[in-house]
Amino acid sequence: MIENQKIKPAQVIGPLGEPLTLDNLPAPGTKRWVVRRKAEVVAAVNGGLLTIDEVCERYDLTLEEFASWQRAVDRSGMPGLRVTRIQHYRDLYERQQRY
Repeated sequence: MIENQKIKPAQVIGPLGEPLTLDNLPAPGTKRWVVRRKAEVVAAVNGGLLTIDEVCERYDLTLEEFASWQRAVDRSGMPGLRVTRIQHYRDLYERQQRY
């Protein structure tokens, strides 16, 4: 896995297809999380630009909070990260699991 490698990429592809580097990720200490910023952080971890531990420390997130972002992206893409739609997507996913 990329997490076990010592070499990190200089850039990864972001959620909108643009290149992401450490310089154009959300600023450390960001408090207002919009969908695009959450998706960029998830893409940075998935691409190996940052580790989960680095993200949690850099943005003062809990592991559970970041994991919920990853699950939302995996299940529903960027729309799943919208706070106003969390319950809708959770219900949809649970219905899909039952059938």
